[in-house]
Amino acid sequence: MESLGEVMRRRCRALGITQSTLAERTGVHVRQIRRYESGEQQPALAVAVRLAAALDVSLDELAGVAAASISVAGDWWAARQVQIDGNAVTVALPVRLTQHGPTIELEGLEAGRGAAWRGELRLWSGPTLTGWYSGATGDVRSRGTMLLLLREDGRVAEGRWVGVSGRGEIVTGRAALARTREEAQSALAAFDA
Repeated sequence: MESLGEVMRRRCRALGITQSTLAERTGVHVRQIRRYESGEQQPALAVAVRLAAALDVSLDELAGVAAASISVAGDWWAARQVQIDGNAVTVALPVRLTQHGPTIELEGLEAGRGAAWRGELRLWSGPTLTGWYSGATGDVRSRGTMLLLLREDGRVAEGRWVGVSGRGEIVTGRAALARTREEAQSALAAFDA
C-alpha cells in the first residue's frame, strides 16, 4: 500500500507537474504540500478531495486503498452480445488496456466488422469499472457506455453495455473483458446458464 506522499509524488511525475503547480491547483501553500508528501501531516477531507482532483485519482487511490492498486494493463479480449437478425450473437475481439491509476484506456487491436474502436474505463472500489466506447473513425457512429464488475481473480470483468447503433437506435447486451478469448466467451455463456 502506497503512502499519501508516494501517491502524490508518483502522480505529479506522471502528470509532469511540480509541487508549486499542485499547490496552485489545490489552493494549498507549497509548504503544506511538502508536509503532506513527507508524511508530517495529513490533509483535511476537503483538501484531500482537491488533491485527488488535481492528481486525477480517486480518494481511494490517494489514500492508498487496494482497489486503486489493481492492475489490468495488457492485452485482453472484449466480448459482447449483439443482436443480428433477431439472434443474440457473441462477438469477441482483442483489446489493449493501458492503465494510468484508476483510468484505463481501451484500444481495439483489429478492425471488427470494418470498424476499429476505443474507449475508457474508470476503476472504482468494489472493484467496479465504468466507462465509454466509440468507433475510432469519424464514419462510425456506434458509441455507448459500459458497467463491469471485476472478479476477485482479476482475470475477468463482466457486466453490460448500452449504446447507440450506427442507425441511431439504443441497443444493449451483456459484455465481458477477460485475459483470454475463451474466458471472455465463457463469461457471456455463463449469463445464459
